[in-house]
Amino acid sequence: MPLIAPSMLSADFLNLGRDIEMVNNSEADWFHLDVMDGRFVPNISYGMPIIAQMKKLGKKTFDVHLMIEEPERYLEDFKKAGADYLTVHYETGYHIHRTLTSIKALGMKAGLSINPHTPVSMVQDIIGEIDLLLIMSINPGFGGQKFLPLTYKKIREARDLINTAKAGTLIEIDGGVTLENAADIVSAGADVLVAGNTVFSAPDPAAMIKKLKEAIK
Repeated sequence: MPLIAPSMLSADFLNLGRDIEMVNNSEADWFHLDVMDGRFVPNISYGMPIIAQMKKLGKKTFDVHLMIEEPERYLEDFKKAGADYLTVHYETGYHIHRTLTSIKALGMKAGLSINPHTPVSMVQDIIGEIDLLLIMSINPGFGGQKFLPLTYKKIREARDLINTAKAGTLIEIDGGVTLENAADIVSAGADVLVAGNTVFSAPDPAAMIKKLKEAIK
């Protein structure tokens, strides 16, 4: 069964505890947490202290996505803050294999993200080291953008690559996921859908999560 990971970047930060409890009590599977540094992407979000506080309430998997430069400097800090999955960007590193190995050595699942302009083929030599391949379906930095159709081709390429390598890698899609395209994304081969604006702008976010789950069955 494909997973739904609400993006907490779209939550109401004045009522963050309420929104965390909503996710806890909903049919969502993971919490998706976007960390932005204003350098790798043109936006700044939150870091370790906020995630550590959220972890006190959150009862589901913490899927932390680092949209930051030099992520290798902060791996242990995010482990302490409560990350279960820790994803870094292919585009940030000269030593990606070393970073993925370090994430696993700290006891987390290792994720690797690729931006829309990065071909799936760039990760073929290390696919066996990746627990989670996050394919950005928008240009990273801001929520509420429209899904890029080129993503479907990339999902199919990634699924072929994973199957050929007999890897256990999950494919996650982040950006522009809606009730209208969720089933098509899963049909292309995705395992995890990140949904931010779609969930938190809905009149009843928990009901929207339920609808997304039903759409991808």
